[in-house]
Amino acid sequence: MRTHPAHWIAFGFGSGLSPLAPGTAGTLWGWLAWLVLTQWLTTPVEQAWVIVIGLAVAWWASTVTAKHLRIADPSAIVVDEIIAFWIVLWLVLPAGFWAQVVAFALFRFFDAVKPGPVGWADRLFHGAKGWRGGFGIVWDDLVAAFCTLGVIALWQVW
Repeated sequence: MRTHPAHWIAFGFGSGLSPLAPGTAGTLWGWLAWLVLTQWLTTPVEQAWVIVIGLAVAWWASTVTAKHLRIADPSAIVVDEIIAFWIVLWLVLPAGFWAQVVAFALFRFFDAVKPGPVGWADRLFHGAKGWRGGFGIVWDDLVAAFCTLGVIALWQVW
């Protein structure tokens, strides 16, 4: 982690180095980080800017770290889970704790199991290198976030 600042970001400040379920650990870290950030970022527009900038930083950090590790999509890279779950939280909050838990569980399901569109998104850039590979690392998690939001939206309609 100490060899490049991108590694700190890509590994979710160490959460991705968890020996058990690094994606889940990274998503939990992202959840906590978002709750702290929203203490200072009080408007949806401010939060949106953090997400937009965060997406660019996540793409860069994923690209650099994957290149240095010489692995297309290392499991320790969790910035993709973090930024994708921030999008979910941005649109779900101010939901209560249990609604956030449901959003977390849905997101983890879509990210880990990769059903339907998430699997397609994962295969689309699988094994790509350079900036395409970095984008691919982030892309499938964005699709998982939108699938999560879709299920929540359908749940609200019923």
